[in-house]
Amino acid sequence: MFSRTENFKQYTKYYPIVSTLIAINFIIYVLTLLPGVGKLIEIYGVQVNAFIQQGEWWRVISAMFLHVDFSHVFFNMFSLFLFGPELEKIAGKARFITIYLLSGIVGNIATYLFSDSSYASLGASGAIFGIFGAFGALVFYTRRTMPMLRKLILPIIIISVIMTFLQQNVNVYAHLGGLVTGFLLGLIYLHPKRILSWRKQKMAGK
Repeated sequence: MFSRTENFKQYTKYYPIVSTLIAINFIIYVLTLLPGVGKLIEIYGVQVNAFIQQGEWWRVISAMFLHVDFSHVFFNMFSLFLFGPELEKIAGKARFITIYLLSGIVGNIATYLFSDSSYASLGASGAIFGIFGAFGALVFYTRRTMPMLRKLILPIIIISVIMTFLQQNVNVYAHLGGLVTGFLLGLIYLHPKRILSWRKQKMAGK
């Protein structure tokens, strides 16, 4: 399910939203390395709660596309590369991008609400956890019909949550906020009746 065997052309064709998000994140990361430009992106893009209090609400969105260093962006985008395609295929493009963006935004809002004003954060991990949460909803719906899916997904979610509390410099609120948001959206978007109806409509359109 999470084994990627497509070549580059196939991957970008089959999973355009995931491919675009990965490209955007890496492009922005490269831009942050440029003298002058990178500093401006950092100054105006990082989520700093004190600045959000002053009305700079765009930071809860822009921070999703910024990363501390290459290992940070690589880990997040590798997770998106592995886990994103299957969800994009199951949920559809519009629903997938909604899960991704809303999970990241809600995670950052939670960070703003529950952290002090001096707290600063950045990264796509809230959105990545939203993908995990959506898969959690899928496991809930298929717990009787697809037990192997539960055995595959649940350990990933559990280990990810545990590591959230064990690792240093991790935004716990973004991770948990993204996870819960993804799960709730997954309950709506991935309901078996909705998925069946969407597939029928797609087949009829062909």
